Amino acid sequence: MSKVVSAEHAVQQILDDQVVTISSSSGLGCPDLVLKALGARFDKTGSPKGLTTLNPIAAGDMYGIKGIDHIAKDGLLSRILAGSYPSGPSSKEMPEIWKMIVEDRVAAYNVPSGIMFDMHRDVAAKRPGVLTRVGLDTFADPIREGCAMNALAAESPIVSRTEFAGETWLHFPNVIPNVAILRATTADEHGNLTYEHEGAYLGGLEQAIAVRNHGGIVIAQVKRVTTRGSLNPHAVRVPGHLVDFVVVDPEQKQTTETLYDPAISGEINRPLDGFAIPELSVEKVLARRAAMELKAGQTANLGFGISAQVPRILLEENQAQAVTWAIEQGAVGGVPLTGFAFGCASNADGFLPSPQQFTYFQGGGFDVSFLSFLEVDRQGNVNVSKLGKKPYLTAGCGGFVDIVANAKKIVFSGYFEAGAQIEITPEGLTIAKPGKFTKMVEAVEHVTFSGKRALVLGQEIIYITERCVMRLTDQGLEAVEIMPGIDPERDIVAASGGRVRIAENATLASLALLQARPMGLKL
Repeated sequence: MSKVVSAEHAVQQILDDQVVTISSSSGLGCPDLVLKALGARFDKTGSPKGLTTLNPIAAGDMYGIKGIDHIAKDGLLSRILAGSYPSGPSSKEMPEIWKMIVEDRVAAYNVPSGIMFDMHRDVAAKRPGVLTRVGLDTFADPIREGCAMNALAAESPIVSRTEFAGETWLHFPNVIPNVAILRATTADEHGNLTYEHEGAYLGGLEQAIAVRNHGGIVIAQVKRVTTRGSLNPHAVRVPGHLVDFVVVDPEQKQTTETLYDPAISGEINRPLDGFAIPELSVEKVLARRAAMELKAGQTANLGFGISAQVPRILLEENQAQAVTWAIEQGAVGGVPLTGFAFGCASNADGFLPSPQQFTYFQGGGFDVSFLSFLEVDRQGNVNVSKLGKKPYLTAGCGGFVDIVANAKKIVFSGYFEAGAQIEITPEGLTIAKPGKFTKMVEAVEHVTFSGKRALVLGQEIIYITERCVMRLTDQGLEAVEIMPGIDPERDIVAASGGRVRIAENATLASLALLQARPMGLKL
């Protein structure tokens, strides 16, 4: 008997007050047709009511894949736990889910993505919830916000501190999902799922097992259906005995603004000279300086923003294969992509499911992580996850908190000031007009990374800006390398309100960073 049904039929199975777990990473792998049908059912019938959703990574984007916004409706959605949320420029209208969050109309939590996947595995095995040290002394810790994004969420905590074996841990009690909504490429009539056109597996298998082990239902959206027995069993990522309903959407996009690119799903390799190399700019200067922290043979993790340009620097320097990149959506190796395709990679060596990738990250198995920052404070704390004035400019923490938990070395990149006019010449970099405010603040709005905990763990922490390279020390932020053309006292010490001091042995950064030609990087 075929499990293929319409999206309207599938969402009829979802009941009031249930917990629905959704597999997606922004536009990547989003089961958008099913979510659209769920929102339409509520508009027509007023049911189901009071849902909780679990979103390890954001569902939907701001560029045509509405995702979670299909169900961001008063009465339908009462609580959401998400690693990240749809984000984009302030020139675009605020997503409906963000309106509900800032107006306190839904209890909203920002939970590190790796912990979200851990929650599914622990629920599936009927263990007593997640016990972790990931997130200690960050906003995820109940000594701060405890993951709550608004007052409604703060009324119902989801995490506590506990002592175990003489150490302090965070405990996330189980949240049992009743329904899983997944996305794959092909299903056979029995519901076996393959992912050959997808850019990542994400965590669909773990989400399906968590639901089925508690008697729930699994809905899978796919591009196409084939006969039972025709799929290569080694290619099946979610077996059919875990799947109840299959919904077909032949037009489902592979990721944001991309219907289908076979290089993203690893079916072909893209020639290296086909990747765009960024023109000389301040951001490229920062990415170049960050690339200098790499060594041949290392495995590096990569985040959004300026850091995402580092692989392009290696391409320009003919060092593309000297380093193995690993990103949270699961791609390993190849060239991580930027812009709308961020979270995907071309020419990948392989794809891990996100839950396994996060286990690797949480344990600090990689050599170095390249991440960006919104602001840094005197203690070296970093905020990337909250911007009160323009909340949807940031997606939340995503996998950031998991990645930094045990990383050996972290390289943060960002601007020293917001909105400064900066001129680049081959001889130096000058501040033509000061910015509106410094990003070296007294105290960050949201602690996504704890400088205090990094010092306790002995992590190597570097901050790269257009004015200097800083290191985190017991005495706070210390500028150890000055960009050519920068006045240390005026452009660094005074501009930061004295929050950054200059090291006695500070050196001058290489002029090669400022040249239009490749800088001759040797790893």
